[in-house]
Amino acid sequence: MSADIAIAGLGMTEVGKVFGPTAPQFAAQAVRRAVADAGLILPDVDGLLVSAGATRDVTIGLAKDLGLKDLQLLAQVTAFGSTAGALVQYAAMAIRAGMAETVVCVHADAPLRDGTSAGASYGARRDLGATGYRTAVAAAGMTGANQMYAMAARRHMLTFGTTSEQFGAVAVAERAWASRSPLAQLRDPITIEDHQRSRWIAEPFHLFDCCLVSNGGVAVVVTSAARARDLARPPVYVLGWAQGHPGVQLERGSQFGLVSAASLSGPAAMKMAGITTNDVDVCELYDCYTYTVLITLEDYGFCAKGEGGEFVASGVLGPGGALPTNTGGGQLSGYYLWGATPLSEGVIQTRGDGGDRQVDRHDVVLVSGNGGILDYHSTLVLGTNPG
Repeated sequence: MSADIAIAGLGMTEVGKVFGPTAPQFAAQAVRRAVADAGLILPDVDGLLVSAGATRDVTIGLAKDLGLKDLQLLAQVTAFGSTAGALVQYAAMAIRAGMAETVVCVHADAPLRDGTSAGASYGARRDLGATGYRTAVAAAGMTGANQMYAMAARRHMLTFGTTSEQFGAVAVAERAWASRSPLAQLRDPITIEDHQRSRWIAEPFHLFDCCLVSNGGVAVVVTSAARARDLARPPVYVLGWAQGHPGVQLERGSQFGLVSAASLSGPAAMKMAGITTNDVDVCELYDCYTYTVLITLEDYGFCAKGEGGEFVASGVLGPGGALPTNTGGGQLSGYYLWGATPLSEGVIQTRGDGGDRQVDRHDVVLVSGNGGILDYHSTLVLGTNPG
């Protein structure tokens, strides 16, 4: 099937430890830049989909802030880290249905505060109102994402023999990419030894296993492929998309930590695009933790279940590897804007705008978003050709 939807514009603010602007201000700036990048003006926009982020400050009130009028599509969507991919999917379906012609999807956040640690910016979850088994989870110290993902990673390690050094291979590869990106927050190369020496966050996670916290905004303009071909930038065709939300509970017999929502979303998106893993040139994967990259690669089918550790340790992900992954440094070393991080780098690579980090072969780029504790997943297949 020939792709009839394309991303025509990309807008990014300064990202990282950027203090001063609020999340809505970041969002407005990103929207304006995306629209200008497409060669359009704000009155051309007839749809706006927003992601609130951790601070939940960006709402549909952004439309008024931007002075948008006569919108035919307006919504706030929240599926945590899978939101950005989902926004593009909803925009695509709305355009196909004739609801709108030019839809801007935006994510912005500003959890960092000057003088406050990155960890404190997100804080710990408080389950004071929990009932049933959830009281035991809180009492055991599972009060945030670090502990929950650590438990998932530990189960993978115990079941398949995955090692901390294999997680470290993901961090090292992504830092190698980040060293080539002017957008990245952390650019100094690291080694496996550096990874192993970095302080513990929640075993088995070292500091370099965990993502950054960033302020900033990203927006994309989604429109029909036919219209995109007449605009300012080369179209980034949306070849396939899917979501997966398995509803796994923390109970006996579950696949928690062993199989993620990527197992539903990835194969479905690739089937829609008419591709297999062999056709993928670049991966931009949600990497809140090194482990998340590993399990996503397994569940997408790049390697067999349980073989993700050996796969990532082979050098396949970094510069010169057979499967370039998270070419901007990802969320581990680049910047953390939920699923907008892999989406933005996916657009950059598909366009060929990556500069020193640009991958030679970039006809098919796979983009993932992950939310909750492996609960929610979105996948996009982007391409240089409509099919």
